[in-house]
Amino acid sequence: MACTTILVGKDASYDGSTIIARNEDSANGEFCPKRFIVVKPDEQPRHYKSVLSHVEVDLPGEPLQYTAVPNADLKEGIWGEAGVNEANVAMSATETLTTNERVLGADPFVELTPAKGKEGEDGYEPEVPGGIGEEDFLTLVLPYVKTAREGVTRLGALLEQYGTYEMNGVAFSDVDEIWWLETVGGHHWIAKRVPDEAYVTMPNQLGIDEFDLDDALGNQEEHMCSADLGEFIERNHLDLAVENVTPFNPRDAFGSHSDSDHVYNTPRAWYMQRFLNPYDEQWDGQDADHQPTADDIPWARQPDRKITIEDVKYVLSSHYQGTPYDPYGKLGDQHSRHMFRPIGINRQSQLSVMQIRPYRPQVNRAVQWIAYGSNPFNTLVPFFPNVDSTPKYLEDTTTRVTSENFYWENRIIAALCDASFADTANAVERYQEKTGGMGHRMVAATDEQIDRLVEGVVDEFDAEDEIGDVQPMEPDEIIEAVRNNEAREVLAAANETMAAQLKTETDKLLDSVLYTTSMNMKNGFHMSDF
Repeated sequence: MACTTILVGKDASYDGSTIIARNEDSANGEFCPKRFIVVKPDEQPRHYKSVLSHVEVDLPGEPLQYTAVPNADLKEGIWGEAGVNEANVAMSATETLTTNERVLGADPFVELTPAKGKEGEDGYEPEVPGGIGEEDFLTLVLPYVKTAREGVTRLGALLEQYGTYEMNGVAFSDVDEIWWLETVGGHHWIAKRVPDEAYVTMPNQLGIDEFDLDDALGNQEEHMCSADLGEFIERNHLDLAVENVTPFNPRDAFGSHSDSDHVYNTPRAWYMQRFLNPYDEQWDGQDADHQPTADDIPWARQPDRKITIEDVKYVLSSHYQGTPYDPYGKLGDQHSRHMFRPIGINRQSQLSVMQIRPYRPQVNRAVQWIAYGSNPFNTLVPFFPNVDSTPKYLEDTTTRVTSENFYWENRIIAALCDASFADTANAVERYQEKTGGMGHRMVAATDEQIDRLVEGVVDEFDAEDEIGDVQPMEPDEIIEAVRNNEAREVLAAANETMAAQLKTETDKLLDSVLYTTSMNMKNGFHMSDF
């Protein structure tokens, strides 16, 4: 799948939260309707079988409850993609990455081999399952980890045991850390902790550009990897450094260096960093420090100012506004406007922005912001993941087109607005601003309700330990704290209110843009009928 990721360290975000976010984009020529759900422990499989690769995995017996954004049509599997579990650990899976022939020659992908012939007949060869992939990752990992670091460890072990049939990048976050894992060939992997003061931009390209192998194979303070990665690199001559230098550059060793990267990948990283670091480098013109086609755009950097939720939405909705590469713009020409793959595209499935807030009690520490459909024309709104069910407007996505669920209503709006961009842009911007403001108000009002709830139960039990403690807690204490039924009911009610307000505003936008685009139809005639 084609996607775009941004990760924001806690000292780079506007409120001290860790933030991980990713556009899930469907394959070219496809739409992939999505749902926002809660998976309860009794709904989690104990034995898992992949639809695409047929690999089978036995799962632990005590899963945590978690949210997910799976496909509405399960013909190709679950594809859970993004969620937060009861330990307030978030996971985004996955960003499809690129690699090169040397890596695949050294560690080939583990692909499904269909059976040949019929069982019992001469020459019969049984099926050989493939490895695990994007379809499977969230379901296999998120319910079983209590920290971001544990997420890396579990996924790494699964990759080493079962292998994978594709290159992927996966993000894990908790209140203290963000970790980014990249697969390397069929069984190998690397992972790096995102610096607290930095953000990371990830198009569909292997991204990590500095890696401390000694740390990864030793103390693992900031880096982790497959146990044999050092030997794997040396044996297969993968290190391309001219001199024996530290740190090692995985992007050179494991990544791609193709012409298509300069059309499909590097421009996206260029635009995101151009927006978030406008002052410290020259981004445009012949003397730019980094052109859209540059291969040395950093994986991580410190922003010029703190990054907000709105900044994350803006860059993940980008169509190169303000540059000659904007397909809706007036700069450049018809060639430049279609030169690069935009970030906000027509086949976006969903965007999840997962925010873990250090200043809130465990019960409402996490917020999962959701958008469906094409990002230039949709809105991003918050929902609390620590609930027992999600609003029907976001959960009950059908496989047929209807304006009665959030996914398809956004899809319809985008199709109308794209054809009349200039005439509908103001209506879309007003909708995004209004619903975004409603979302922030909902979060603030719910925080106040939780605070009152904490104060109201002080005489009954030690509320500071149960749901009011904003100090560091052990993972098991966090899980116990979020399992407060009364608090979950408050959060669920807030989610329902948000969904109802969202439906009202989205209906209004649909009415508005339908009228505008209908009046612009080419068979219109500006004389009233008698």
